[in-house]
Amino acid sequence: MEATAFFCTVAPLSRPLLTQGPPSPTEGGGRASRVACAALLILTLIPHPALAASDPPLSALTLVGPPSIVFKAGRDACDGADVPDAPARAFRDASGAVALYGMHYRNRALRGPDLGHLKLDCTVVLDSGEKSDPAAYDDRSWITATWTEDGTRVAALLHHEYQANEHPGRCPAGEYMACWYNTITAAASADGGRSFTRKSPPVVVAGAPFRQEVDQGHHRGFFNPSNIVADGRWRYFLASTTGWTRPGSDQEAGVCLFRSDDPADPTRWRGWTGTGFTAAFPDPYRAPAPKPATCQTVGPFPGPVGAVVRHRGSSGWIAVFMAKAGDGFPHSGFYWTSSRDLITWDQPRLLVAGATLYDDPCTANGPLIAYPSLLDPDAKGRNFDDVGDTALLTYARLQTEGCTITSDRDLLRRPVAIRVWP
Repeated sequence: MEATAFFCTVAPLSRPLLTQGPPSPTEGGGRASRVACAALLILTLIPHPALAASDPPLSALTLVGPPSIVFKAGRDACDGADVPDAPARAFRDASGAVALYGMHYRNRALRGPDLGHLKLDCTVVLDSGEKSDPAAYDDRSWITATWTEDGTRVAALLHHEYQANEHPGRCPAGEYMACWYNTITAAASADGGRSFTRKSPPVVVAGAPFRQEVDQGHHRGFFNPSNIVADGRWRYFLASTTGWTRPGSDQEAGVCLFRSDDPADPTRWRGWTGTGFTAAFPDPYRAPAPKPATCQTVGPFPGPVGAVVRHRGSSGWIAVFMAKAGDGFPHSGFYWTSSRDLITWDQPRLLVAGATLYDDPCTANGPLIAYPSLLDPDAKGRNFDDVGDTALLTYARLQTEGCTITSDRDLLRRPVAIRVWP
């Protein structure tokens, strides 16, 4: 039996709610489905045992200003599918303009000359086919990571959900979390992120070593790939997994680290096993009996990591993530932690207190916060994977009505200051 603990249940909207009003929690057999929020973390080097969590590279990440609105669904949307629904991912294209993703599974981008002047482009860069065949990996997909070397050719990682509850006969339970089969897949752009295509047959970057089963009873697979970051010749991302128990393959639930020397070739990603990057998780539909592999989970994270960036002054890494009060976290909200090696992290510290998508909206008494990311307008890298002594905490604010998370969502940014030890 696979691990039943899940991490992030985030409500991706499954119809144009801005024009139709908020759904009821039970509409369409749970059609207002929930997506695990995006995780991100990266490894720079194989971890060294001398690096300890008690020796953090950074002393403080502090809010230094009020939030401002980047995107407001009721004001700026092209249609009802336009809501912030994943952590913000940005890059500079070949002209130097910025493209930012993190919207719905009908994927569009915010574009502008810089991070301070972004507007939603109504062109759909990648749509979701909502296909009933799980082997097609084209039910609902979110662009949750991008990487480009030249601003023209862009590799993307997709959080793909096969929502079996939406397809007759594929999951008798009829409930989203009992039917969810999740896989990390790949797409690519040759025009600076203005359109993305999937390869045929689809490329699975990280998948469970078994096919979707109609009676699975709970969510399964890999989900929420982080942003991709660089360290020398290597590129890294982190993804969450529900874990599983299969003959010869007991996978712990948590966050796994992946590495590649060429994101443009999605078949080259391999997971960290604790001794090396050798774990491959191929498509179980095209490799009917793939050799079971497992990855070693990393970090002090209760769920997916919202973002990881490298601090230019100290070369330390900063991760931001969402947590619910309990299990070592005194308050619900956004937390941060720092690391020298991206495996060993210091004690998480609260950055913003507030009810999150992990909390019960019935008792939240106000909007929820979700999808934290860190972006530095002055990042040196084309892919915004580094920060200086200041950055922008970028996140979503979601309004609720009773127990329902509505489509009234804002994408916000808030300045933070970063301090290193003297």
